[in-house]
Amino acid sequence: MGKRKPVINKAKDGVENSGPTKQGKTSDGITPKMLIKRKLQERKSLKINKTLVFGIPAAVVLVISAAAFHWYNMMLLNYVRTPLDAPKLVDKNWTADAANRFWGSYRSNLYFGLKTRSPSSPVFGIMWMTQFAMQNPPAIRHWCDQADGLHKYGWLAHDGINFGVQEIQDQHFNMSTWFVKRPGGLHGGDWSAKIVLQPRTGNEKVAVSLFIYMATDGQGQIAASLAGDRVAGIRGRSDSLGSFQLLFPKLDKSVKYNYLVSYAPDLDQLKEVLLSGLRYYQVSKDVNANFAGLVGKNLPNGLQESQANFIVSQITVSVPYELEVTFESDSYSVRQDRMIGDIFRTELVKHVSAFEKRFEDVFQLKDKGYDEMHIKFARAALSNMLGGIGYFYGSSLVQSQQNPSPIAYWEAPLYTAVPSRSFFPRGFLWDEGFHNILISRWNLQISIDIIGHWFDLLNIEGWIAREQILGSEARAKVPQEFVVQHNEYANPPTFFLPLKNIVKKLANSTDLRDYQFLERLFPRLKAWYNWFNHTQSGPIYSSYQWRGRNATSTLELNPKTLTSGLDDYPRASHPTSDERHLDLRCWMALASGVMSDIAKSINTSWAEYERQYLLLTDNELLDKLHWSEKMQRYSDFGLHTDHVKLERPPQPKNLQPGQRPQQNQHREKQRAVKQQPLLQFVDSEFGYVSLFPFLLKVIRPDSPKLNIILRDLKDPSLLWTPFGLRSLAKSSPSYNKHNTEHDPPYWRGAIWVNINYLVLDALHYFAHTPGPYQAAAESIYQELRTNLIENIFSQYQKTGYIWEQYDDVTGKGKGSHPFTGWSALVVSMMAEQY
Repeated sequence: MGKRKPVINKAKDGVENSGPTKQGKTSDGITPKMLIKRKLQERKSLKINKTLVFGIPAAVVLVISAAAFHWYNMMLLNYVRTPLDAPKLVDKNWTADAANRFWGSYRSNLYFGLKTRSPSSPVFGIMWMTQFAMQNPPAIRHWCDQADGLHKYGWLAHDGINFGVQEIQDQHFNMSTWFVKRPGGLHGGDWSAKIVLQPRTGNEKVAVSLFIYMATDGQGQIAASLAGDRVAGIRGRSDSLGSFQLLFPKLDKSVKYNYLVSYAPDLDQLKEVLLSGLRYYQVSKDVNANFAGLVGKNLPNGLQESQANFIVSQITVSVPYELEVTFESDSYSVRQDRMIGDIFRTELVKHVSAFEKRFEDVFQLKDKGYDEMHIKFARAALSNMLGGIGYFYGSSLVQSQQNPSPIAYWEAPLYTAVPSRSFFPRGFLWDEGFHNILISRWNLQISIDIIGHWFDLLNIEGWIAREQILGSEARAKVPQEFVVQHNEYANPPTFFLPLKNIVKKLANSTDLRDYQFLERLFPRLKAWYNWFNHTQSGPIYSSYQWRGRNATSTLELNPKTLTSGLDDYPRASHPTSDERHLDLRCWMALASGVMSDIAKSINTSWAEYERQYLLLTDNELLDKLHWSEKMQRYSDFGLHTDHVKLERPPQPKNLQPGQRPQQNQHREKQRAVKQQPLLQFVDSEFGYVSLFPFLLKVIRPDSPKLNIILRDLKDPSLLWTPFGLRSLAKSSPSYNKHNTEHDPPYWRGAIWVNINYLVLDALHYFAHTPGPYQAAAESIYQELRTNLIENIFSQYQKTGYIWEQYDDVTGKGKGSHPFTGWSALVVSMMAEQY
């Protein structure tokens, strides 16, 4: 008793300490002077001990920390190009086993070319020119190019594996290119090609030079077997082909021969190297005309003939003419005859007959009452889809937020169809989902192979670049601003469209390999699905938002949403993080349902996907996020005003004394905002995006909103035309308006086949699903289907092409051509296969 308790003070660091008493001593008798001395000793001891951390010298800890920090930064830099850690879908040795698809017309960008499915394949191709055309440099055809002005070109029959028959209509003559494969040996067997030239008019005299070539792509050797100026054959060897020969049968005396043995730095420079090897020769003293012929051996300084990688046989003939070329693999040791002449023709007829029979078995167009002209058209549409399948190898240029500049993705193969051989001869992610709706109906194994290649491109984040620009030939066709792919940018997950039917087929298959494919595919789909939910989520629960819009653009009327696939389709006028995109939410509803189906089919956890599917197909929640009561339609939501226009900026007002305005200085139009935007539904614009709850069957069959949508579909002031549904209503503020001074409208009125296919699919579904609007859906379905098919067919008959889009006023084909990517879905429309 009598002792006071010590006073408890809080130190600055929050630690409780015993403080001094009023008598100048602490409770244990220590004076302030002694306390100060003790504190100084403690600090000295602490200073010494700071050189050790957990018993490890601090310098070592600093080095380890710096190394860890550097490793972490390098990991972030390389994250975007790190492959997903999951079993591959395509075996790296697959090409040696699947000989039937090893060789193919996989050079999609050429009028006619063949290659193998190997990283550095030797390539075969043809170029041609009309002699004495008085053009310098001569107009040489090689890559498919709309500027060539060909009246028509495209495959008439092609099964995707064994053969192809193509028709090309040039200015003064027609050309047919045929090829047939014959399996055998270890490297994909043999093939032969035939080229037939015919005059466009009865007696027109035309001299044509064919440049038939073989080149290597960084690996392998080739050498010409010469007989004077004639290339009798090309011998070669490569890792993927072993030893081989390309044979040119000797032709009659009317033929003039020239050749080129040269070196091309890359495949995209073959035409330029050929042009550099052409010289003009006077035909004779009596004829005032020059003949363009190859010079023979023309190698860069310092290179030996053994280093040549580009050999060309120039064969000049008078039309009509025909000739054959044969490729033979040395590993095919039991060959009984050479595939030329009657043997070639017999093989071709056999394959054409099998193709036509299978076409009818699959699509049954005769049973639906189509005449022979319509059936030939449909065969050509399918054949151009299959003949446009390419094989690419290389690496994309990619960029993430962690990378200050673009870096190379890992090198990988891609087996894929292409939208357009002339304009888009490469892989596009959202296009490929539509392509495989048709391809999977024709040949499921081709489709599975394509899907495998695409999903092997997933990185560790679960991202796939939306545009695949692999190899020098593909990159040469792409403007520089579109080359780099960004890892936060998406593309619609359209692969879930064909997968919905493919999963059913594989799940019911008795082949164990089909089940195993689904097992290997699922982790990759899961990573992709999770990437969408992680990177494309919207500002509020269950909403979604496309990334990649440019909020600072001053030249665009409405900043594009390239990631949506719908490019310039009008969204909120002012991009912000508050946007909610209707179409992406519906795509994710589809994806969730298919993920649930796959998970159930392979007996793995499916409940989370089913929950998300039920959430995203909840019509009440959908209406809350995207239904405009005012306009009675579904729409996006964001910071928006309709009152924007493109205007030429005025001349600067603040000129210096004596300074005159530059009269001829071009001032590009800029966007002028006439009324401040508000957060609201983007409901003044009505078009394809507005239909997505209907297109992907999110809306209930008994919903009154379905009746409203069906009513609007038939309204000519909105989307209805005699040729199909236009992309944007005539009443919309952005209808047919340029997005910049130089960018004409793209998805702002034109008729697109892929979305019209989805409309037919939805109408067919609602017409055959119990509900109050079945009859209305059926009526619209029949009329729209007829309008679409007949317009696409009539334009093909008139122009020779299937087109990227069709004019909503005249029905005429527009845009790139031939466009036998998703526009080939006209075959599915005819067959009523959805």
